[in-house]
Amino acid sequence: MLFSVFFPLAFGLHSSFAESRPLKKTIDWFPCTQNGSLPLTCGTLTVPLDYTDPGCNSTLKLQLTKVSAVKQPKKGSILFNPGGPENGGRELVAGRAAEFQIAIGGEYDLIGFDPRGTSTTIPFNCIPDATDRSLFLTTSKAGDYLNATDSAIGQSWAAMTALGDLCSESNGDTGELIGTGFVARDLMQIVDALDEGPLLNYWGFSYGTILGDTVAAMFPDRMGKIVLDGNLNPHDYYAGNDLELVTDTDASFDGFFTGCVAHPDMCALATNGSTADELKVQFYDLLYSVKFKPVVVNASNNLVDYSLLKRAVQTAMYSPSIWPTLALGLHGLLTSNMTEAAFLPEILAQHPKIYPDLGYDALQGIRGGDVTPRTRDLIFLYPLIDQFFAKSQLLGDSFSQALMFTMQWPFHAKGAYTGDFHVKTKNPILFIGSDLDPITPLTSALNASAGFEGSVVLQHGGYGHTSLKQPALCTAKVVRAYFTDGTLPAPNTKCEPTFGLFSNTTFEQEFAPITNSTKRALDHDDDAALMSALGRLGAGMSHHHWGI
Repeated sequence: MLFSVFFPLAFGLHSSFAESRPLKKTIDWFPCTQNGSLPLTCGTLTVPLDYTDPGCNSTLKLQLTKVSAVKQPKKGSILFNPGGPENGGRELVAGRAAEFQIAIGGEYDLIGFDPRGTSTTIPFNCIPDATDRSLFLTTSKAGDYLNATDSAIGQSWAAMTALGDLCSESNGDTGELIGTGFVARDLMQIVDALDEGPLLNYWGFSYGTILGDTVAAMFPDRMGKIVLDGNLNPHDYYAGNDLELVTDTDASFDGFFTGCVAHPDMCALATNGSTADELKVQFYDLLYSVKFKPVVVNASNNLVDYSLLKRAVQTAMYSPSIWPTLALGLHGLLTSNMTEAAFLPEILAQHPKIYPDLGYDALQGIRGGDVTPRTRDLIFLYPLIDQFFAKSQLLGDSFSQALMFTMQWPFHAKGAYTGDFHVKTKNPILFIGSDLDPITPLTSALNASAGFEGSVVLQHGGYGHTSLKQPALCTAKVVRAYFTDGTLPAPNTKCEPTFGLFSNTTFEQEFAPITNSTKRALDHDDDAALMSALGRLGAGMSHHHWGI
């Protein structure tokens, strides 16, 4: 579901990028149009464009949204990042404010902002014309997985070479200014302008954990309550070697088949008494088949080939709630039922990008600029690509795609953090890692936490990407207690999901819907409202297939 916050583009790049005037240390708040769940205020804050150049007077206007606390006295503000890294934060806060207020206890203002390169904050778009972009994607086959054809690796490398050249031509004056190090500094500028004290309170998901790690390492004495959910290994991220990402990918996919067999009434694939192993073999046989003989599934000429099938599976792996739909689509391909098979491209259609014409290449721009190593020779990457393929049969050829652009990206982000992520923060960080997250494994949460003295990892027993995708009341209560009074769970605490896989019980059926009065739900410490809120939050967050 998309949520809109009205901001004229005048508050983005065109009016703010080249400004040269003294910085204003306060946020200019004003009413704004929105269709979210609680009253919203919008604002702008002027920050330095280039933190590494004291002689540069150019500034940037950050755009913010705020939803006020629903309980008093308030404890301050929490800033959010939904991941990506191409996703902005204003839409998340505007659209899911009531759910977040219930999740945290209602005693904080919620602040969303769009990081550099995303939305209208220095939008990083290398092919602005939609027709030209479509032609580039079609002719370059930039979206193909690296095992799609014998030439896919070389084709992808060439496509990313071309994209890098286009980005260098069209974004040469901004390509070095959108890295995570600058965004971390922007976060602290917002904290200063809020004038609520020196400490940052923050909740980051997926790539948002990298931003959280970075700001915590750069400003350890200014960390308040920090929750990082769906963690990447920060050392691997900046080194450009994200092999740890796929640690649990195939085990997570195995859960799709075991869950299917355990709930045959909810899984179309579970026919004729097939075992989980047999279903898995059927899937990979099907994948091999469409690699050489793609299938047209409907009159709209939706073509299911190797890359589309894998992309649909990858999208579904992020959210177990989609697994029954995935099973139906796979069953359709296996039985030549094109009505059912059409659900596979529909899975992708259910996850449109917000701001499709702004910041379209933010993922490449931010992640490419952050990564340190560079090479212009593909041959040096083959050993690492082979390691990805060997570690994950399902998605090794997906997440190794990032190497195609990061290793030859034309920009190095200014102000990048170059420390070792071994610090003691003023207040300990709460990390959350899921047992069978297909892309950010528990191992990464443990490795990230190891560098932050006093931090704790909450182990979440669910599937999907981040704990929100298969929520647990236990996890929700840990997060709320942490934001309420700083209480951390005991080491080795594990929370199990409230609902199992392929469940035919919805949050709305099991629990009362969120009351019209968010404050009333909070006052009653209503578990029903809390779980319903977590379910809606999980349903409202999506990620790019190259992104995190």
